[in-house]
Amino acid sequence: MQAKQTGLFNLPGANRTQIPPILAIPGLPPPMPVQSFGMGIGGNPNLSRQSRRLYIGSITPEINEQNLADFFNDKMKEMNIGTGAPGNPVLAVQCNYEKNYAFVEFRSAEDATAAMAFDGIIFLNGPLKIRRPKDYGGPDAMGPSMHVPGVVSTNVPDSINKIFVGGLPTYLNEEQVMELLKSFGELKAFNLVRENGNGPSKGFAFFEYVDPGVTDVAIQSLSGMELGDKYLVVQRASVGAKPGQSPIPGMYEAFPEIPKPILPAGDLENTDARILLMLNMVVPEELTDDQEYADIYDDIKEECSNYGPVADLRIPRPIKKDKAKWGESGMDNAMAAQRADEAAGVGRVYVKYIDADGARMALKALAGRSFAGRSIIATLLGEDSQSTPPLNLIFAPQPEAPPPLPQD
Repeated sequence: MQAKQTGLFNLPGANRTQIPPILAIPGLPPPMPVQSFGMGIGGNPNLSRQSRRLYIGSITPEINEQNLADFFNDKMKEMNIGTGAPGNPVLAVQCNYEKNYAFVEFRSAEDATAAMAFDGIIFLNGPLKIRRPKDYGGPDAMGPSMHVPGVVSTNVPDSINKIFVGGLPTYLNEEQVMELLKSFGELKAFNLVRENGNGPSKGFAFFEYVDPGVTDVAIQSLSGMELGDKYLVVQRASVGAKPGQSPIPGMYEAFPEIPKPILPAGDLENTDARILLMLNMVVPEELTDDQEYADIYDDIKEECSNYGPVADLRIPRPIKKDKAKWGESGMDNAMAAQRADEAAGVGRVYVKYIDADGARMALKALAGRSFAGRSIIATLLGEDSQSTPPLNLIFAPQPEAPPPLPQD
């Protein structure tokens, strides 16, 4: 499998001011099939099936295969989205209750693409997180731009109207933050960034309004607002490509957990830093499976190699958790494991380049880009930079693989 087929990076050259194409809206042509090794989706049964499947995350215990299928069938007919062909658009549902996700298979790729518009819809007391499967490589991996009234998507695609808000008190949940933002207009998409994907709030979020005309009004009104013991930092998320500046003004002051660049503003060309640190790029759940980890590793290394030769790439992995051994103190052990993961740098990506030119070019190109639907936060570090965990531990020599077992 080639790294680029994962579809995790947005397309090269798709900068932070481009608006993703509108896909799967009734009346428009269906998405074009993606070519792979000389075959289109229609010529490869595996790719064809993946184009018809969707990942459904954050399912509640009340959800099962039947009611989830009924929900999608009823909603798609009610909203008149998809192909509109006779019969039900959903063919099959598979639920994984241990990890709280499901896969829904639709009768056509067009129906699957249309159903992505329900990302964030409330079903049985919780919002559904709807994404493409990791091994989907089609042209709409960024998700559709159509909006279903009353549904706030959990995926905020890169566009000129994508807004960053920082300085949020970490005790505020999604509903409380959204209530504040809705005072300026109806929300199209909202994502409160959390530790390890579903842990405590990191104090910042990305969002977009249905009406782009309220964007500037909301930014002006919210920026500098006192909320609890903090002041909000609000800015368009697409401003981050000026040399020597942080991707979002005030970001490093608002979020001390993000290491500051080792260079002063405007001095990007003079730094000798060779290490690129990227945050908000991966989550622990994506790093536990060996094959999925290998795909992500290859995809990141291939993309980063476009800007210069890479000397080393480290993506810390979470420790394996055996729930059977947790016993009565399971919650305490789970929290201890999460803290250990955070201390080990899980959720961060470290790229060491051969020279500083490669690191500088990568920073300019990748800061603010999307990876698996998340906006990358990036900075440069020198080899003597103070960080947690220390860089000498991150780049410590890796043990050699054990010799193969003798064959009988």
